[in-house]
Amino acid sequence: MNCLRAGEKILKAGRYIQLLSCDTWEYVRRANCSGIVIILAVTGDQRVVFVEQYRVPVGGVVIELPAGLVNDRPGKKHETLAAAARRELWEETGYRARRMVKLTEGPAASGSSSDIIVFFKAEGLRKTGPGGGDDSEAITVHEIPLSEVPSWLRKKRRQGLQVDPKIYTGLYFLNLYNNPQ
Repeated sequence: MNCLRAGEKILKAGRYIQLLSCDTWEYVRRANCSGIVIILAVTGDQRVVFVEQYRVPVGGVVIELPAGLVNDRPGKKHETLAAAARRELWEETGYRARRMVKLTEGPAASGSSSDIIVFFKAEGLRKTGPGGGDDSEAITVHEIPLSEVPSWLRKKRRQGLQVDPKIYTGLYFLNLYNNPQ
């Protein structure tokens, strides 16, 4: 899906990821999508929706915000960022959102990856399905009261789970969105 930029060379290409070089840099690029979305979903009773799943690259269970790839499915090659966020939220958590509001975007790991992530706030949530992900995923959904999130995340860490730091980025931008200066 991505074209080579001037000076880039593909060192290795897998089904989903390319290892590239440009000058002295080596980095990865996803070959199967056009973007990444992360969704901050807060229910009407102020519960933050998290997902928990085993992640092979880190060899353990990780607590994350719902997230996914854009334009990574057959028949979904012209999906907007907001449409992908809606789809991923429903697949992973069983929630539908009336509206997706873009909060921010930026590089995920600018020294090693070309990934750009876009954070959305899901508004007008309705639980319409079980969640749990698609056939390739085994996701557990957690709905944690916003006021209890810090202690719940500490507890999960003590239990040996990893916590994705992008959770804190999402919560920061949620706070800015809910309390504009």
